[in-house]
Parts: sequence; structure tokens; C-alpha cells
Amino acid sequence: MKLVIAIINRDDSTAVTQSLNKNGFSSTRLSTTGAFLLAGNVTLLIGVKDEQVQAVIDLIRQCSHSRKQMVPALTEASYGFMPVMPVEVTVGGATVFVVDVERFERL
Repeated sequence: MKLVIAIINRDDSTAVTQSLNKNGFSSTRLSTTGAFLLAGNVTLLIGVKDEQVQAVIDLIRQCSHSRKQMVPALTEASYGFMPVMPVEVTVGGATVFVVDVERFERL
């Protein structure tokens, strides 16, 4: 058994969870925040059999899209951080971890 941990942009999370549910995979959804952009993410915990891992990753890939976004850059001034010209960054997509599960029980 494996645990798939998928960190997904908030904008893609509904499409990902609906696709997983439609294909018979249940998940636990956690609201999380990324450290770099302080933007909302969703972390999904998905328990699957070893042979189902690739199917889950494929579904996540189909529904998680990278895109460019303008965000304000911050610069440190003597009195704190102040915004400067916006910079373009890539957001979205998904970060996926797959870990072995030693034991699983549904209580």
C-alpha cells in the first residue's frame, strides 16, 4: 500500500478531487499555504494499492496545470518590506510524494 501526498494549487483542487472521485479514489483534503508565494494550496492524502499509484498520478497530472502569474516582488527597506515592480512566476501544477504505508486500518 502507498500513500500519495499531492500538493496542488487551490485553483486546480476541485478538478483534481472530482476526477479522483469519479475514478474511484477517495482522498483527504487539507488546506495548506505555500511558503514562497504565501498562496493557498490544497494537500491531498490518497491511500492506494501499489499498482494504482500511476493511475492516481496521471489523473493529478491531467487536472493540474502550470501557469504564469504576476506577483509583487518585495524588497527590504530600513523600515520593513515594501512592494516593487511585479515579477512573473510559474504557479500551479502539482508536487507529488509517494510513500510506503506499513499499516492501514479503517476504524
